[in-house]
Amino acid sequence: MHRLQRVLDRLVDRVDTPMPIVLVDVMQRNIDRMQAFATQHDLDLRPHVKTHKCVEVGRRQVDAGAVGITAGNVGEAEVFAGAGFDDIFLAYPVWPSGTKGTRIRNLAQTARMRVGVDNVAAIDALADAMGDEPDRLQVVVEIDCGARRSGAPPEAAGDLARAARSRGLVPAGVYTYPGQGSAGPGSREPAAQDQEAALSAAVRSLAGVGVTPEVVSAGSTPTVAFSTRSPITEIRPGEYVFCDLDNTRLGACDEDQIALFVAATVVSDWVPDQVILDVGTKAMGREGNPEKGYGGIAGSKAVLAKLNEYHGFMAVPAGESCPHVGTVVPVVPNHVCPVVASFEELLVTDTDGTLLERWPVAARGLLS
Repeated sequence: MHRLQRVLDRLVDRVDTPMPIVLVDVMQRNIDRMQAFATQHDLDLRPHVKTHKCVEVGRRQVDAGAVGITAGNVGEAEVFAGAGFDDIFLAYPVWPSGTKGTRIRNLAQTARMRVGVDNVAAIDALADAMGDEPDRLQVVVEIDCGARRSGAPPEAAGDLARAARSRGLVPAGVYTYPGQGSAGPGSREPAAQDQEAALSAAVRSLAGVGVTPEVVSAGSTPTVAFSTRSPITEIRPGEYVFCDLDNTRLGACDEDQIALFVAATVVSDWVPDQVILDVGTKAMGREGNPEKGYGGIAGSKAVLAKLNEYHGFMAVPAGESCPHVGTVVPVVPNHVCPVVASFEELLVTDTDGTLLERWPVAARGLLS
């Protein structure tokens, strides 16, 4: 029997499905492993909390040695600042519209705040929002390293840092996201090489305007193993804390490092070689495709072949028996982040099934 199924069998009478279950001992090993990796390579670790959105998990990461946290939006930063986290990087080229400018200014009063920028208009808007105290806010220039998402060309980093400095903001350095490292098993190292080259070019651009970067920040979980060379000073992985099937397929984690799964119940079995689980897009997100499925069943070759909002179509492979109605099975996400964001709390246990706690997903639903 698969280890996740054994855990689930011990909890089955105490779990209302669907429910995300975290194996805290596996999670803690993931946290300690990544911190040891960062320490070994003389890097600061600043984990991205968008993966877990949970204060209790973030505290464990900082207690293990992380220098601070990375947030994806102002709301996430506010939740963690309110819980006492005082070193926060908002790694997003935020536009301070509506109340965001005031909220960022308030955050900068109580925490060391760094905010991503990739254009002069946002720099001016952030400086305006900071009023007569622009030097309370550090900005980190986002550059593109081939993911073709947000981020300025590396050669523009100096001009943007100079623009920030002219408005009284503090240019702290540069960061990037090598998203192309998730394209397939062979893409991780080339993406990290693209990242290193782009960050090196950005650092030269900063030097051209007299800025010595305090931080040169790299991501992500798929590429972090190859993100150790100068000029990188900081890494921002997120998914490593729980791991998932996508990272397993990429070779970025092992199956025994998966620390989160979703307990789901078989609710219907009328169609041959198929059963319906009580997990759909509301629980699992839409990460996947018909070829690889939308989540896997631990200990089986079965996958979720299709999802409706509340229905998961589990295709049962030839040679495997169909679980009967009422059976509770462990579903492993392709991508863990949207799954966590679907629930208000995490059920926390260990591989012995002895511990049972509930941790709020405190930053759930905060998108601005």
